[in-house]
Amino acid sequence: MSFTDWKTDRIEDILPEEFYKLIDRNKNHIGKTFPVTLANSDSLEKAQNFIKESIEKEKTKEGFHFYARDVLTNNLIGYLCVKTINYRISKCEFGYFSDKDYQGKGITSKMVSDALDFCFNELMLNKVFICTSEVNIASQRVALKHNFKQEGILRNEFRNGDGELQNSVYFGLLKSEYNQNE
Repeated sequence: MSFTDWKTDRIEDILPEEFYKLIDRNKNHIGKTFPVTLANSDSLEKAQNFIKESIEKEKTKEGFHFYARDVLTNNLIGYLCVKTINYRISKCEFGYFSDKDYQGKGITSKMVSDALDFCFNELMLNKVFICTSEVNIASQRVALKHNFKQEGILRNEFRNGDGELQNSVYFGLLKSEYNQNE
């Protein structure tokens, strides 16, 4: 799969049914690292509410959403949310995953690139951060690939899908660092 085989969509192009299918296909894959999204989208009705709430968050600028879509099958194959936005400090957090069958193809990396451009050049934020479970090495690789700096380990900061507390690795990228890499 190449970059031309998929595209990035925004929330207004997403149907709740297809988001539910993405979550359902990947429930074992994301169960430990995206427990809240999984719990809020594990039925069609919940997915409808999730999309409705996501649209409202975009209207109020509390959150933004990016989706990867396979142009050949038209299936959703990835999701990235811009969340924990603090306009006073001028920062936000990314959360993301790609479909288990599409991992390692640069999809998450491209969504991160698109979202970084949006956050730094449209929202005019100063910092983007990623908090990932200490065991989620793939997510850490994505952060490092985009020149995020590891700023620390947050102890017992994340409750995974099994209910266990885990350490989180905190990565940050400043706009000045992002501009150096353009």
